[in-house]
Order: sequence, then structure tokens, then C-alpha cells
Amino acid sequence: MSTKLLMSMACIRNENGNLSARPLYPSMQSYPKGVSDEEKCVEGSEAKALFSVTGMTCSACAVSVEKAVKRLPGIKEAAVDALNHRSLVVFCPAFVNEEKIREAIEDAGFEATLIREETINTERICRILLTNGLNCISCSITLEYYLSSINGVVKAMAPPSTDQVEVHYDSRILSCSHILEAVHDIGFEGVLLSSGEERRTILLHLDGAEASLIGKSLGLGALPGVAQASFDSELNNLSISYDPDLVGPRDFIHAINESSDDITVTIFSDNGGGARRDQEVKDYYRCFLWSLVFTVPVFLTSMVLMYVPRVNRVLDAKLVNMLSVGTALRWILTTPVQFVIGRRFYVGAYRAIKRGAANMDVLVMLGTNAAYLYSVYSALRSASSRGFESTDFFETSAMLISFILLGKYLEALAKGRTSEAIGKLMNLSPETATLLTTDAQGNVLAEDEIDSRLVQRNDVLKVVPGAKVACDGVVVWGRSHVSESMITGEARPVGKAKGDVVIGGTLNGNGVLHVRATRVGSETALAQIVRLVESAQLARAPVQKFADRISKFFVPLVIVVSICTWLAWFWAGKLNGYPKSWIPASMDGFELALEFGISVMVIACPCALGLATPTAVMVGTGIGASQGVLIKGGYALENTHKVNCIVFDKTGTLTIGKPVVVNANLFKDINIQEFTSLVAAAEVNSEHPLAKAIIEYAKKCWQQEDEDEEEHSNCPIWPEACDFEAITGQGVKAVVRGREVLVGNKSLMLDHNIDIASYAEEKLKEAQGLARTGILVSIDRELHGLLAVSDPLKPGAREAVSILRSMKISCIIMTGDNLGTANAIAREVGIDVVYAEAKPEDKAQKVKELQAAGNVVAMVGDGINDSPALVAANVGIAIGAGTDIAIEAADVVLMKSNLEDVITAIDLSRKTFSRIRLNYIWALGYNTLGIPLAAGALFPSTRFRLPPWVAGGAMAASSVSVVCSSLLLKNYKRPNVLDALEMRRTTL
Repeated sequence: MSTKLLMSMACIRNENGNLSARPLYPSMQSYPKGVSDEEKCVEGSEAKALFSVTGMTCSACAVSVEKAVKRLPGIKEAAVDALNHRSLVVFCPAFVNEEKIREAIEDAGFEATLIREETINTERICRILLTNGLNCISCSITLEYYLSSINGVVKAMAPPSTDQVEVHYDSRILSCSHILEAVHDIGFEGVLLSSGEERRTILLHLDGAEASLIGKSLGLGALPGVAQASFDSELNNLSISYDPDLVGPRDFIHAINESSDDITVTIFSDNGGGARRDQEVKDYYRCFLWSLVFTVPVFLTSMVLMYVPRVNRVLDAKLVNMLSVGTALRWILTTPVQFVIGRRFYVGAYRAIKRGAANMDVLVMLGTNAAYLYSVYSALRSASSRGFESTDFFETSAMLISFILLGKYLEALAKGRTSEAIGKLMNLSPETATLLTTDAQGNVLAEDEIDSRLVQRNDVLKVVPGAKVACDGVVVWGRSHVSESMITGEARPVGKAKGDVVIGGTLNGNGVLHVRATRVGSETALAQIVRLVESAQLARAPVQKFADRISKFFVPLVIVVSICTWLAWFWAGKLNGYPKSWIPASMDGFELALEFGISVMVIACPCALGLATPTAVMVGTGIGASQGVLIKGGYALENTHKVNCIVFDKTGTLTIGKPVVVNANLFKDINIQEFTSLVAAAEVNSEHPLAKAIIEYAKKCWQQEDEDEEEHSNCPIWPEACDFEAITGQGVKAVVRGREVLVGNKSLMLDHNIDIASYAEEKLKEAQGLARTGILVSIDRELHGLLAVSDPLKPGAREAVSILRSMKISCIIMTGDNLGTANAIAREVGIDVVYAEAKPEDKAQKVKELQAAGNVVAMVGDGINDSPALVAANVGIAIGAGTDIAIEAADVVLMKSNLEDVITAIDLSRKTFSRIRLNYIWALGYNTLGIPLAAGALFPSTRFRLPPWVAGGAMAASSVSVVCSSLLLKNYKRPNVLDALEMRRTTL
């Protein structure tokens, strides 16, 4: 797979455990002296090995893996597929084996596993939405553990903040249905969001009298491009998997409507997560209201009405022996709260115990049942005895469940707000689009308004002033200005004319555009951004491991502490360890001890620890996306806040990236047109930005000659170049019209023994002193001229570097350009350290040297020329815009080309991690202070005790407070100096 193709794919950086690989060739053969390498390779024959490579995010990673493998002896070919995380290596077993290749890949910073059979990549990603949710971090860890242990599962992620499970699996061993069954067996209910297959799937709902008959008999499988069609007769849902290049949703609906006029077809949206979260909020709210219906009377009869004499006499009246009316009434009212409204806690606790784990539901179930069952025992004993007067805890059970339901309701409400960024991004897409029907000449025959989800590739859409573009496409007619601020963050509208690319979700200005759809549905830039943000919110930050370790032991430890608290107070009372006057009049020693034990059990909150990191990461990445900074998950976020050294590429990063030839100096007697045509012929096969600048200059010289001769032509035809060779970091070499042409820097000339005269040296230094790149041209091994290329500095580059230095971050320029030009640019922006004439592998090595010196390094580049350095750095930051924003080779993607967004990314990551630390301090501090307080630590000195229902309310409040703390990140404002800088740039 070519590097250019790999660059057009989006991958997310992931962490995965390293699986050992057994080499097929355990030892390499030894040969006698005199046997050539070719003979060894023929004798040993060639072998192929297919590796699964974990950690690749883009083409930059692919290049790094490919170079690392090709450095080994005996490698004949190495192809790396970054999208599918694999590498195919053809090698000679006489020189190298699979284990050596695997070690080379791992030395490059990736994890490799040998796949023993050559086959297409079979790893798929299955996403499941849990309909009953993840109650706490313990559930999340347990679910991940059990899924990861299934044969064929590569990795499983189940963050408690999203209620989604992402499973990477081998499709040769498992299917999504098997994974869904496993989730059910573990004790969770879920629905499939995506199966990870390469084809697209659409879900249609058929409504009408003949819906079931039509759905079963409709032969959609006969349509070209339809892979599978299945009908659910109970729900009247039609699921279709198809190839979007061959067929689309409109074709399906047309086929259905042709079968029957009475069928109404509805397209299901894929935003079930938001709908499920809304339903969850409604369920908790409804349960809380019902619990209040029963709990308020229980609270009044036990704590308020006893002080009203007439009412108290009624409540104290005896029904059976010593059983009072008040106790019986509280028993009746509490029972539905305990077993009907509180059923969800029993179900959650059962599933947790079935998995061999313990979560918050276990604590709630144990605490409330202890209070309820003791109260029932006390009531039954009083009913069967004439001398025992019961003391019950029914109000503890009912109020505890009510307060926890209130906390869960508030928590669900707050968690929904953490993912508002995704909802806002999804809402950018318009609901409808205007489809044009055209003839072969492009004349418009008809206009139809259709659902934007029905747009198919190659459709021509009409975009009127003030309307949103429905999908990514190319303008085929019209001229207008389009506001891309909602996608790229660029404030000023961008002019669009025929041939220009437009992005779905952007807002058209004052003109009418006809746009041909090129990317629709999940292929659009907007959909890629949404997926990137969703994946970023699924990925765990390394700091989350701290909470994971604590959560494994937290609940069992709390149960032990609770039992010990109850036993300690009980035996202290039995052994007269404290005065009898300490016991409240309405209790005895056993009941006091029981109250302390229940309070300890219900005040402990593992959820607050589990929510501390993911909620902050979710809000932080969402805020970043809204400001044009895409941070690919918690791993990138955590590394970015540690950065203390930034390495900048020059071309396209500090400079605009559109070099222009400003003048040409000829050292020999040669016509300028002939000179530039030879140079252009040599450079036309190169993709380097400098090559493009030289070709544009040659075109201008050619056009000038045409104007002088009153001839006109659309495009020059350059002579054919033979034996073309691109020399990395130096230039190009070719034979044009039988003449050897070298175009490049000084080192290229010296390597080919081209004499550089003193006057040429002076011209070269003069160009470098003006921050221009000097391109030397040799024809037939004689220096013929010098082209001075200028790449203007980006507006605000100097100010951005100054701000970074004020943040105690050192700045370095590392470029393949000459030292003079690099130093001139460095002086302009205020950078002292410069590494010039660096090849791509030299840049990566220099980054590693900076890391070895104790620096946390961020590399800022374009994600293409600087790919090895981007991979080697702790944080790769890519500057890009438009439809490539989600496919750049980096951990952080800046959707605008402004350097101040580097500052925004670092500042946002620092603020997010400050919030994470605050969340952990609160969560740990709450449990550290709350558990001793509930255990009665202050009771001997102050007689203060914490009733279980208050402890339960405090527990619920702790989770809500952590989520609200994370939500405060929504108020994030980037540094004021950046707003002033952008305003100044906009006015220029």
C-alpha cells in the first residue's frame, strides 16, 4: 500500500498488550566464506511474514515501521498498512528471522505480533451500547476483564462515562453476535451500534398494513451492491448492508415504494446514545418521584409527627401485642421502595456478584437490607411479645434509596452534559438537501428536496445562500463565500468557485453553489471529527489506571471496614467500653453499632473515583474540538500537559508553506526559458513544495515568452526526464534532453563533485541572509544558476513563540533547509536553537536525543515530511485544515493553520489535568474523611453520628460533585493574549 494512500486514512493511537511471537525460523543458517549474499538468498529462498502492528496512527507511523524493518539485512520488501495495523515483510531467512523483524518494529516504538497465516486483516471493531449502563468503575473493569479473556478478542474498552463498549476482535474467530451474547452472559444488556465491517449498514422502519409482508418478500438482495438484507417482523425493521459505491438509501426506498404505495419508510438515526441517555434521566426521575410518594410519609411518621401529640397517640397505638401502628405503617410504605423501586440495585448487585466483583450496588443492597431486615425482625418480635418494644430503621432504608436515586438522576443529567460537544457537532449537518437532476450537458432538469441522509455519491446538490452544505463535495457551478468556522474554526468566510472543495456542515454565504457529492454519510469530514471525538472519549488516560487499581479492592475493603465497625461498637457496648449514656434513648447498643456499620457501608463511593478522569477527558476533548483542536484521547491529553520542549518544522509550520521563486541568477550563457524548462522537467516528478514553486516560476517564464511572441497556450509541455531520482534531504537528479540535471542544495552539489565558484557562494549566502532558500542548478556537471525561493513567515508566529517561552517551554527549529535560511527564520521568530539540513531520520534521532536529556518533546509539523519525528516525539502535533483534519499523523490535530492553537492545546491539557487532580483530591478526600466520620470517630467527643440516610445522600452527592467539577471545564477560555493576536491578524 502506498504512503500516499495511507495518508488518506484515519486511525486513532491505541494501547495494547504485547503478545509474544514464535519465529518460524528459530535460527539462521551459517554459510562458509565465499558464498555471496545472492547465493545465500537463493539457497535459503524467500519467506513472507505478516505482522499485526499496534500503535500505528497514520502514514507517519507506517513510514517509521517500514524504515525500521528495511534497515535489517536480508529484507527484500516491506509493506505497511497503517489503517489495518499490519505489515507484510518479504525476507531471506539466511539473514534474518521473524523474531528479529518483530524486535525491530518494537524498537521503533510499536508492538508487533506475528500472524502465522497470510490473510487479509481480520481485526474488526464492534461498538455496543449498554442499555442498563455501567454503574461504576468496578463494573467497567469487570466487563473489560471478561471480554478481554474471550478467545479472539484483541482488546476491550468500557469507560463508565459513556455506557459504551468498544471491542477489537478477530473476525475469523468471533462475530459481533458472539460478543453481544457474551455481554449478555456477563450480566449486561446491550444493542449493537457498529460492527466494524467495511460496508455500510442502514436501518429502515416500515409502517403500514402490508409492512410485514413487504419486508419479508422484498428482494433487495438482488440489487447490485447489497451484501445482506434482513427483516425483523416484530419491529418491522429492515436492516441492509451495502456497498455505497454501487447503491444507496434512495434506491432502497424507491424499491419499497414500488412494491406498495401504503408503506411509510423511516430512516433510523445512529444517535441512540443520546436518546438512551435521555431515557435514563427520565427513568431515574420517575423512580425518584415514586420513591418520594412512599418515603415522605415514612420520614414524617418517624421524625416529625411524633412531636404532634394527637397524631403521636395514634401512631403509638398497639395493633398486635407491642407492634405499633407507626411501625406497621412504615413497614408497609417501605416495602415497595425496598423491593420494587429499589429493584435496580438488586439486579446490579446480582450481576456484579455473578461476575465475581463488587460495586456500589452491592454496598447499597447490603446497607439497605441490613436496615430493612433488622426492622422486620424487630417488628415481628414486638408483634409476638408483650414486653419487647420495637425500634425500627425503616426510614433509613427508604430515605437511603430515595437519596441515591436523586443522586443517580443528577449524575445522569450531568454526564449527559459532558457529551454535548458531540451533539453540537452532529447538529451541524442539515436535515434536508436540494437534489438536482441534470442532463448529460449539466443542464438542470428538476429540483427535489430530500432528507440529507439520502444523499449518495456523485449527486449534484444545490446550496442556496444561508443554507448548510449537506456533505463533502466539489463545486461544479457558482461562486460564493462559505463560513467554515464551525468545522475548522477559521473566522473569515472562504471564497469558493468551480473546482473548490466544500465541507459538509459549513454555511453558505451570498451565492448559489452546485456541489457534486464526493463523501457522504460516515465518510464526511464532519463524521470523521465526530468519530475521532467519540474515540478520544473512549480512550483511557494513563492516570485512569490509578483509579482502576483502587477500585479493584475498594468495595471489598469497605465491606470489611463496615463489619469491623459494627463489631467494634457492639463489643465495646457489651464490654462496657463506653458509658450507657452515650446510647440514644430510642436505641440499644446493638442498634447503635448497626447504625454505624450501615453508615460506613453506604457513605463509601467508588463511583466518584471512576468518574474523576473520564468525565474531565470527555469535556476537555469536546471543548478542544469546538475550538479547532482535536486531541486524540486521554493518552495524548496527558502527554501534552507535560510538554516542556517544542520542535518546529520550518516549511508550512513557521512559514506559510507556499514558497515562491523570487529571482533567478544565471552563471552561464543560457536562455532563461531553456534554463527553467530543464529545471522544471527535472522537478515535475517531485512532490516537494519547493519543486512546485520552481515549476510555477517556469510556467510564468514560459507564459511571458508566449506573450512576447503573441502566442497563447494553456499549459507548457516540459521535456521528458529520464533516470529521475529524488535524493532525500538534498534534491533531485534527472537526464533531460541528454543532459544531466541536478537541482538541489549545496550538499547535493558537493556529493556529486560539482565545483561551486566563489561568486555562487556569495549569491547563496546573500539569499540565505534574506531568509530565502538557495536552490543550485547543475547542468552537465557545471553550475549554471541559482534560484532564490522565499516562504513568508506566518502571521503571529513570532508572538506564538514568545508566549510559549513565557510558559517555560523551550522552542527549537529543525528543518531540512540550509543553515543560513534556518537561522534567518529563527531570528525573525525569536528561536535560539536551530538544527538545519536534517534528513527525516536525523529529525527523529534528534527528538530521541532531546527525550534522553529529560525533555517531554512535542513535534509540530505537517504530518508528511516530518513523519518519523512526529512518531518519535512524545506528542505529535499536526497542522492541517479542511477534509484532512481527522486523518493527520499526530496525537493532536490543529484544524486551523494557526500556531497559537499549539498554545491552546497545551493550555487546555494543563487545565484539564488540573481538574482531574482536583477530582481525585475530592474523591479520595471524601472517602478518607467520610468513612471515619460515618464510623463514629467524632461520637466519643462530640456525640455526633451520621445517620445512614444522610450518609447515603452524601455518597450520591460525591459523584454528582465530581461530574459537576468536570463540567466547569466548559467555561474554559483560551488565554486572552491569543484573542488579541487573532484579532490583530484578522484586521491585517
